[in-house]
Amino acid sequence: MDQVRILVLTSSTGGGHDARAEAMAEWCFQLYRHGVDVRIEQMLERSSVINRGGVNLYNWIQKRLPMLHGIYYSIIELLAILNRRTVSLGRGYYVKVLREYRPHLIFSVHDCLNRGYFQVARKELGADNVRCVTYCGEFSGGWGYSINWIEPSADLYFSRTPTARDYAVRKGMPPDRCRVRGHLMRPRSHLEFMNAAECTQFRVKRLGLKPGLFTVFLATGGNGANNHFSFLPALLPFARSVQVIVICGRDKETFHQVMHWRSTHPSLHLYVEGYSDQVHLLMQASDAIVTRGGTTTCAMALHFRCPIIFNAFGGIMPQEKLTWKFFRNGAGCEKVESVDDFIKILENWLSDRGTYNAYRERFVSLRYEEDPTLLIDEVVGLASATAGAAPERQVFPPANGSGLRQKP
Repeated sequence: MDQVRILVLTSSTGGGHDARAEAMAEWCFQLYRHGVDVRIEQMLERSSVINRGGVNLYNWIQKRLPMLHGIYYSIIELLAILNRRTVSLGRGYYVKVLREYRPHLIFSVHDCLNRGYFQVARKELGADNVRCVTYCGEFSGGWGYSINWIEPSADLYFSRTPTARDYAVRKGMPPDRCRVRGHLMRPRSHLEFMNAAECTQFRVKRLGLKPGLFTVFLATGGNGANNHFSFLPALLPFARSVQVIVICGRDKETFHQVMHWRSTHPSLHLYVEGYSDQVHLLMQASDAIVTRGGTTTCAMALHFRCPIIFNAFGGIMPQEKLTWKFFRNGAGCEKVESVDDFIKILENWLSDRGTYNAYRERFVSLRYEEDPTLLIDEVVGLASATAGAAPERQVFPPANGSGLRQKP
């Protein structure tokens, strides 16, 4: 029997889109093994020099001048006009992929890869031979929720939260095609939970940290946007009661600098990694995370009950504002625009642990249990109907799995 073929469209503007694309591929293999083939394409970067330049500019602004993203975002919104019925930039490469791979389903995880792309796929493959699905990772709606997400012809439209789903409907998505299906994280994020004793052991044996100190996680996305050298000196006066976990993404220069900083400041217990594939474990070993409003990091922090302090140094990008707004309105989460803001929060928490506990309880109240297989089964089911195939479904969690927390 032929494989069911799913083409995932993504782009490395930040790290969240690629993370969800990879999660989709991992889940399909976990649940359907070789019955479903997933091909991931970084379509913007590979299809056009102009698109690739736009991706690089996005990531440069995120690292260097977040305040400029308002202008960048406004310009990118014009793609809603350019791609109303077709793909304006990079069409040749996209058509080549469609003709070679002939997917049964297009799964878009990026706002700029919906409008036009679905229409071209139907034209090239035939409207009865391909289905088109969008997963939008935004937490809420408003300024920052790109109109490029809204392609009413999509066969299914997945949102992360009811708030974001309702906004998509107001902007034109048919309600009967819209679903709320959670965070689309990798399978290991639903399997590798640690209890309190395991977290303590992980801190001590794996990270070389102390078991009982308040642990602050200074995070960054894959491209390494960070303010580590603003936060680390501010944490030195709290070295007797605070320890730090730092990741640096793919920014080797920052990683080397943090390594050197650690060697010259032995009073502060500090664990440092570059690009990390154990962020889900580091969050569980932390009492709070300091991060920008990247949707993937924030979703994982919520999933693992690690309260967020939002890093607003240099301003907040329009897309990040959607995340910040969701957590501010729902749980009163704090943002910091200066080191003084950060110190004030930390001092309050350390002097009165009850203020931290209340903050954490409000944060955790936003969390909900999800069955991570629902989205995958719906997407594969749609693709299978198009392909005329019936791939065998595997049991999840596997027999040796433990710690899975699914919605009843």
